[in-house]
Amino acid sequence: MKNKVFALFTAMLMIVMSFGVSAETDFVRLQDLAEPALLSEEESEKISEMLDEVSEKHGMDIVVLTVDEPTLGLTVQEDATELYEYLGYGSNGIMLYISMTGDWYILTSGFGIYAITDAGIEYISEQFVGYLSSGDFYEAFGTFIEYTDELLIQAENGEPFDIGNMPKAPFNFFMSLVISLAIGFVVSLIITGIWKSKLRSVAFKTRAADYMKQGGLDISVSRDLFLYRTIDRRAKPKQTSGGSTTHRSSSGRTYGGGGGKF
Repeated sequence: MKNKVFALFTAMLMIVMSFGVSAETDFVRLQDLAEPALLSEEESEKISEMLDEVSEKHGMDIVVLTVDEPTLGLTVQEDATELYEYLGYGSNGIMLYISMTGDWYILTSGFGIYAITDAGIEYISEQFVGYLSSGDFYEAFGTFIEYTDELLIQAENGEPFDIGNMPKAPFNFFMSLVISLAIGFVVSLIITGIWKSKLRSVAFKTRAADYMKQGGLDISVSRDLFLYRTIDRRAKPKQTSGGSTTHRSSSGRTYGGGGGKF
């Protein structure tokens, strides 16, 4: 633990010296600390405006932070958590942490833990990880902000998105119609093909006895058989809530979050 604290302190000192970042005097919601920076000056201004707008709309800090790699001795989760606290963000917040080692992490605090569940983090990441993989960081950050805003609105309405209650993709009537017709056409071809293969040339018979095979029916044994039974089936309850996995920072504050690779 002492080694991790020392490593964190050293990293913070390097950040201050290298980038002029001060948690007390230079409070910004976009911290593009990777070298070289992932965004151009124009892109940085636009992302900063988006972050400020959504943050003020919901009364919490929505943050994007990029680094070259996690602080020596710390995991991605630990690095994101300690940097969030060090940079002075509020008790209610959501931060997208990007490490150029190929790691991303969404950190949640306060109301963010309630609003952005583990399922919500997975949903948001599905929207932006593809952009990270292709190196389009501007689109990745913009997408993160857009979908975070969507989930916050839902949570503020009293029911955050979670397992069994996730956003549904817009219904495309035209595509659904085309797909349905195509499936119907293929199925009809298969069925008619099967029927056609079973056709045989037959001669009409006038007597029932003509359809009986000689010696084919010989009843010599009789027994009672139960043809029906009662089966009680009950639907397995579906999991509708997964909530948020939480952890604590070195200061003892509780955070939620989750991440992965890109």
